[in-house]
Amino acid sequence: MTSMFSSPSLSCLPSLCHNPKSYKQLPHFSFTNHWLSSLSIQSTFTSLKPTVCAVTPSEGTVPVINFEDFVEKDWSFLDADDINTDECYKQNIDRIISAGKVGEDSKILISTGSEGFVDRVVDTCSCKQLLVVHDSLFTLACIKEKYDTVKCWQGELIFVPDKWAPFDVVFLYFLPALSFELNQIFGALSKVCSQGARIVISHPKGREMLEKQKAEYPDVVVAGLPDKPTLDNVASDHSFTMVDFVDQPGFYIAVLEHTK
Repeated sequence: MTSMFSSPSLSCLPSLCHNPKSYKQLPHFSFTNHWLSSLSIQSTFTSLKPTVCAVTPSEGTVPVINFEDFVEKDWSFLDADDINTDECYKQNIDRIISAGKVGEDSKILISTGSEGFVDRVVDTCSCKQLLVVHDSLFTLACIKEKYDTVKCWQGELIFVPDKWAPFDVVFLYFLPALSFELNQIFGALSKVCSQGARIVISHPKGREMLEKQKAEYPDVVVAGLPDKPTLDNVASDHSFTMVDFVDQPGFYIAVLEHTK
């Protein structure tokens, strides 16, 4: 199920881009183009209070929004590294993006991407469409505030509407945050990917960092990174072929191509 906020109701939201602490999962929200462009920056996330948004009669009825309910998981660790100062991290991010073979006519889907990763994709790639799917309304609001042309959808990857499909490149930037079996994920992706589409599963700092993240953020990191045999078997059941796989302590990437 998907819920939508109109521009009038979103304009009443205070800024979400100052304090990324204290989150919980929200219902699905769909944000594209102007739906988040009117987000106002007026106060910090920690000062949210129950609020009623007043609108003119021509705008219709806007539901009461209780901002005390806007509490999400803490995703800040995904942006703990600075791509501008950590050269190794930057090289790994660029390697992940290059694996997608993005073209000017590509439709890209980024699942659970960090803000830094989205920034890098926008800076280095020319594409037809970029959709970011994330559990965090906070993260999506910050992305939308920077890039009005980027489409954002809050919810689970396997429920992404097919109105943006078919996708030519899918970056599963942080697969361990998805609480679904690999079979479910690839089953859903096979329905929305074009022939020859590339799926890129990655972790820019590999399993060693993932284990630390899992220990510190157990409510976010709910799964691991698949090994090659497991991934190959599941992917082949849904018409995906593995074309690259690297599993090092400090870097992980798996690239699959949709052959159907």
